Amino acid sequence: MRSPLVRGGLITPPRSPAPPPRRDVSDQLMLKEVRLEHVLERAARFRGQVFPAQSALYERLASHGQSPKALMISCADSRVVPELITQAAPGDLFVCRNAGNIVPPFSTANGGVSSAVEYAVVALGVRDIVVCGHSDCGAMKAFSNPDALNQMPNVAAWLRHAHAAHSVVCAAYHGLDDKAATRALALENVVVQLNHLKTHPSVASAMAKGELALHGWFFEIESGQILAFDGGTERFVTVEENSRLPVAYSAAVRRAAPDMIAEAAE
Repeated sequence: MRSPLVRGGLITPPRSPAPPPRRDVSDQLMLKEVRLEHVLERAARFRGQVFPAQSALYERLASHGQSPKALMISCADSRVVPELITQAAPGDLFVCRNAGNIVPPFSTANGGVSSAVEYAVVALGVRDIVVCGHSDCGAMKAFSNPDALNQMPNVAAWLRHAHAAHSVVCAAYHGLDDKAATRALALENVVVQLNHLKTHPSVASAMAKGELALHGWFFEIESGQILAFDGGTERFVTVEENSRLPVAYSAAVRRAAPDMIAEAAE
């Protein structure tokens, strides 16, 4: 036991160490402003230091329009940057980001993701669509802690489009801790969203004509590794440099009733 302290002839108990100073709301706002200031400074430097080296590319994109090679649907997580992961140049990717890299099944109700998909396939003529999940996904973690969504009803409603993936993990994966379960859920969610994509008329028709391939990726934030879903084996495999990229649904003509086509030709 520590001895009491003697101060001015009075015995007083020892003081506990002073707690670290709390930052009030104004301090927190100031920190955010400083961080935003740095972002704005970098944006200002882009015009003077980065843009000149790529000015010809931007001029061509402005005059001739965009013709991206692929649509990439990824999570809005700030740690997942599609253009950086793919080393894409301006104009290479048409990108749609949202919480959980979700693609709602097609319906008559309008939505941002559905509109992006339709525009990419019909207007831009992309030949590939990538759904990209990632490790440590906050949206997938929510299934292990549903109470965290009590104050976020819109997020809770949005995540219903991933419930099928959650059901798969609950039924087919056993003995996983929370971290492993979240990873399994994030992987299965990519597969679920690929299946949702195929319900969109623009996607279904382009696939039937052999003009569109679908890809399922998983980005490991901690290692930079990319896993890709192989539609042949129905498993995710590690993508190695200079090796064949696995495809979930390859671009191939798909007609369930080829005999009908032959009869119509006659």
